[in-house]
Amino acid sequence: MLSSDGRLEVRLAAGADDVRAAQALRYRVFYDEMGAEPTPAMAKARLDFDRFDSICDHMLVIDHSRPKEDAVVGTYRLLRSDVEAKAGCGYYSADEYDLSPIIRQLQKHNGCEVGRSCVHREHRNNVTIQFLWRGLARYYLDHNTTRIFGCASFFGTDPSVHALPLSYLHHYHLAPADARVRAVPGRYQRMDYLSKDEIDVRAAIRAVPPLIRAYLRLGGVCGDGAVIDRQFRTTDVFVALFMEDVPEKYHDFYEREVAQAS
Repeated sequence: MLSSDGRLEVRLAAGADDVRAAQALRYRVFYDEMGAEPTPAMAKARLDFDRFDSICDHMLVIDHSRPKEDAVVGTYRLLRSDVEAKAGCGYYSADEYDLSPIIRQLQKHNGCEVGRSCVHREHRNNVTIQFLWRGLARYYLDHNTTRIFGCASFFGTDPSVHALPLSYLHHYHLAPADARVRAVPGRYQRMDYLSKDEIDVRAAIRAVPPLIRAYLRLGGVCGDGAVIDRQFRTTDVFVALFMEDVPEKYHDFYEREVAQAS
């Protein structure tokens, strides 16, 4: 257990049953609610799964007031770079982005790819999100993680619909050249629909999905180009967080959260 208030608890999955509970929540959110397209095997099992699930850690938020079979209300999937190196499995986001710049940095840093984030629709509130982030903060500190990265999504497969926030990310939050991944050839979608002087920054920030916005507040940066994910019916962007760039006030927040959870 990483943290608990008696009703809510955040911890890592402890076995196959916990992983299946996370996969079941992912199925309800991604496929039932958001309209992603499951494979026949996924639809039959009503689970979202892929080859990375057996290798990754799974962060769970559990609501003990709910029935046991429906108690997992939030989840996040985590693949540490040391685990990937031993398994030789690659990274999920490599299907969409050339990760070479990040991979080079992992020679001197502890990295973690994050993804498959979702929260039960009845628990999309600050309390649940805070528990999830508290668990992540503890995890990152426990493993001395200094490079966090992965794909995050806008809903829908027409990037032009998100011209304002995509242009804002491109002009204001593009990663430094030595750490900037690029969407793979054939999947690259432009992000610079608007010039920098055409962007209404306040409106653009409001249009950025909350998860991406949270990483930006921490100093997160984006890759070059968006990618359409037709299975999940999303437009993806690559987000990376370099812990040395996280503002001091957020380092203090993380340390305080971890101390409270210990």
